[in-house]
Amino acid sequence: MGCAPSIHVSQSGVIYCRDSDESNSPHQTTTISQGTSTLHGLFIKTDAADSIPSVLSYQGRQTPPPSSFPRHKDCREPGASGRTRASRCCGVGAETQTSNAGVQQASATEIQIGPMRLTQDPIQVLLIFAKEDSQSDGFWWACDRAGYRCNIARTPESALGCFLDKHQEIIVIDHRSSRYFDAEDICRSIRATKPSEHTVILAVVPPISADQEETSVLPLLNAGFDRQFMENSNVTACYNELVQIERGEARSQFKLRACNAVFTALDHCQEAVEITSEDHVIQYVNPAFEEMMGYEKGELIGKELTELTKSDKNNVDLLDTINAIIKKGKEWQGVYYARRKSGDSIQQHVKITPVIGQGGKIRHFVSLKRLHCTNENNKQLCQSHHDEKHTEDGSQSESHSFKCKTRRKDSADVKSITSQSSDAPSLQTRRYSSVARIHSMTIEAPITKVINIINAAQENSPITVAEALDRVLEILRTAELYSPQLGAKDEDPHTNDLVGGLMNDGLRRLSGNESAFSKNTNLIQSHLSVPNSINDVPPCIAQVLDNEESWDFNIFELEAVTNKRPLVYLGLKVFARFGVSEFLNCSEATLRAWLQVIEANYHSSNSYHNSTHAADVLHATAFFLGKERVKGSLDHLDEVAALIAATIHDVDHPGRTNSFLCNAGSELAVLYNDTAVLESHHTALAFQLTTKDSKCNIFKNIDRNHYRSLRQAIIDMVLATEMTKHFEHVNKFVNSINKPMASEDTGSHTEGSDCEYTANPKNFPDNQTLIKRMMIKCADVANPCRPLELCVEWAGRISEEYFAQTDEEKRQGLPVVMPVFDRNSCSIPKSQISFIDYFITDMFDAWDAFAHLPVLMQHLANNYKHWKTLDELKCKSVRLPTENNN
Repeated sequence: MGCAPSIHVSQSGVIYCRDSDESNSPHQTTTISQGTSTLHGLFIKTDAADSIPSVLSYQGRQTPPPSSFPRHKDCREPGASGRTRASRCCGVGAETQTSNAGVQQASATEIQIGPMRLTQDPIQVLLIFAKEDSQSDGFWWACDRAGYRCNIARTPESALGCFLDKHQEIIVIDHRSSRYFDAEDICRSIRATKPSEHTVILAVVPPISADQEETSVLPLLNAGFDRQFMENSNVTACYNELVQIERGEARSQFKLRACNAVFTALDHCQEAVEITSEDHVIQYVNPAFEEMMGYEKGELIGKELTELTKSDKNNVDLLDTINAIIKKGKEWQGVYYARRKSGDSIQQHVKITPVIGQGGKIRHFVSLKRLHCTNENNKQLCQSHHDEKHTEDGSQSESHSFKCKTRRKDSADVKSITSQSSDAPSLQTRRYSSVARIHSMTIEAPITKVINIINAAQENSPITVAEALDRVLEILRTAELYSPQLGAKDEDPHTNDLVGGLMNDGLRRLSGNESAFSKNTNLIQSHLSVPNSINDVPPCIAQVLDNEESWDFNIFELEAVTNKRPLVYLGLKVFARFGVSEFLNCSEATLRAWLQVIEANYHSSNSYHNSTHAADVLHATAFFLGKERVKGSLDHLDEVAALIAATIHDVDHPGRTNSFLCNAGSELAVLYNDTAVLESHHTALAFQLTTKDSKCNIFKNIDRNHYRSLRQAIIDMVLATEMTKHFEHVNKFVNSINKPMASEDTGSHTEGSDCEYTANPKNFPDNQTLIKRMMIKCADVANPCRPLELCVEWAGRISEEYFAQTDEEKRQGLPVVMPVFDRNSCSIPKSQISFIDYFITDMFDAWDAFAHLPVLMQHLANNYKHWKTLDELKCKSVRLPTENNN
């Protein structure tokens, strides 16, 4: 149906449209409307002009001549439009509308505003032109090309009616002549309606001749227009204008319109909300705020906070403290006394959040407030809200916002934040420094609960007690809560150097030569022969492995008979004993290949951090897993994760500490941001090696959930071997595992005791995590708890590695991390004594209390005595001179 339709007008003024190729079929005739002098694109003369429809809506139409605009992929071929039909538009009269067959509608657009995800429907456009001409045609076909929905209105009344019905996003008004209507009057009438605040209105103005001066747009802007468009009937020009509006103002207005949902939520929120400008001028309060404070919204908007009456119950410097924090862009939380309109002081939990705006500066402060029901005024207000709610709802439910016993994790009664004591004003002033620090903390954090309780205890305490509690608060404010503070360096240089080298992040300023330590981390694939199964090992190796379940197992004998490859052989036997292959659903050949690859990536040139150390840690871990209490606390997945973690925990160790790598600016230190550098590398490389080749991928047959849990457990345990968090792990274990166990043991022997700690750690994943961390930490540094012969050998090996590091630091001009480990002056017995005193004793006491390890503790005592004897004899080596001679 590509031919133009023929038009017929009856004597009654009814207009008919018939396709030319269907003119012989009367039933195909469609009534369009009654009389019009111009029917957008169809020029018809009729006497029935008074009954012309004033609004026309098209969603498809014959394409204009090709000269109108360049051919575009969205443009339709002439004659592609469907058949016209009669319908209604905007409630103002008959409408001529072409079917959608030839129109490519724009799809909905996904738009993000903050955390909200919105869907914008295709744009609607309203064209207000009294007469059809090339300009109205240009905008019509531009809408068609862009896929917008378009309506055309001829009169001010029909335009306003159509807008109120459709709420178009873009309105184009013909402002070229005032012959038919006043464009500015139409704009003002539309702007007077509520929906128009989110509409963009465009004025089409006549072109300016070369000798005319450019006119100001202010009259148009004052009338309510947003933009002006110089007359240009080219479809592409019209299209460009509409698309720019859509992507610019229209999209911005769409986002603003979506903010109505946010304000609706705020209006119905039961927590009091106040928004102020950066100068603390009130811009918004919600009904809950009005209800809490007793003010009407109109009494507050536009006022500065300083104009409102303040409560005299706050600390005199509290407001300055709050302002100092929020002006830095930080959030403040705490308790604050506010004065209601009635004059009553109420205590509020307040959270103030700065909001960054134009120019990257703070433009707003958002305050969330809720009652803290402790004093009489608050209790009465809470009861008042409860009674009002009860009356309105006819139920016993309380107002969620004003419950005195809230389910949120509030801190203890912190009315002490701002002292109410009338008999100790000097104490209140003196206490300000601690109070200010508490205000800057996160109220939901457990440490803040502790601080608030201490602060509350200060209120009615004697001065001496208050001063002591201030000191407690100072200590709690430190970031190193779990790290003991050492004395002066000249008191114990061995301890200071050892602890400094193992526990700091290594970030010391470089001086002199800043040559970086760079390690070649190419993956090593081993091609050494290994046994086909654990039953195929040579007799000499099998004989040594017969004793592997004993704590006194000699790992150095296994190192010797396996040619420095103890990890594969011990791993095969230990993993078989714990059913690792069965759990992972992998073949013994895959496990064997995996152990081979992992061992090949340990450095045999390292005196300490080699595969023998890994095998030793694996042996200790397996021994601990065999203890009844450990076994009863962990699942099979935990056991498998622990054995794998022990196997990989030092893979590709370069024989240097984290501090050395950070100071040297090594590639690994840069990669891991100087944080847990080696431990992160060990885990990452181990998983890379495992998954690189299917032949050694022990995880390939387990389901995704098991793999994720297993991987997370392995990573967590390996990272726990990093020494900077040593005391944190030990103290958490003592507080969460040892102390409740001790209470249970005491309670079981106390008649009538109400102690109920009988919970299995399996029911508490956090406790299981603490046990696994403690287990691998103890296995990693169990050398002082081995039989003396093994302990001495390990001490010599670790000392040699530290000596080599010190030598290299001196050669490269790097900071010497542990100066006492100078091979020419170091006392190994002193270093071992310091290590045992500082790291080992407390940790193994805690682990022994849980796992019951009498043999280890006896060895530890004997070895400590050995080192003490050597130190008293001023011997610097690992043995007595007579032993060395032998």
